Amino acid sequence: MRNNAMILYKSKTGFTKRYAEMIAEELNCPTAEWRSATKKAISRYDTIIYGSRVHAGRFDGYSQAKKMFLRSGSKNFILFATGAMPNISEDIIREFWSQNLSAEDLKAFPHFYMQGGLCYEKMGIGDRMMMRAAAAMIKKKKDKTPQDREFEQAIATSYDISSKEYIMPLKDCYLQLQQSAVRHC
Repeated sequence: MRNNAMILYKSKTGFTKRYAEMIAEELNCPTAEWRSATKKAISRYDTIIYGSRVHAGRFDGYSQAKKMFLRSGSKNFILFATGAMPNISEDIIREFWSQNLSAEDLKAFPHFYMQGGLCYEKMGIGDRMMMRAAAAMIKKKKDKTPQDREFEQAIATSYDISSKEYIMPLKDCYLQLQQSAVRHC
């Protein structure tokens, strides 16, 4: 017997894990860290929900998660990405998805972005150095655009802008999938 959904996540600083837990609570389904997931374990679920961070413009772990989903026999694959960028940056978020998913994947797999934040305290040394370099570059820039100023402010310190309200579009999509045979919300 197949179960409805399982949430797999990859979380470095805790934001993706927090969202995975919020979604699991809303959908009454289990979560598992990506590294502990097996094809056999996830094959018992109709829907796999995969979440990870936006890291240097990339959707961390997506290609491996997609391969596992395709081999699992599960029917639906829903994606969510978390990052420091506010949800209102819709053009940038659309561009992120188009750079990380093929045109076919964009159509086939519902995908959602959820603003999280930055946690310098939990970042690895490499990520902290990358953020410092980005901050230094933007600080030196003359004639900053409004986006440059927003970015400079956004990476100045740790912060958390995550909220349960940002999971609701994913929840609605999942419920639609449960009510129909349609693959895409």
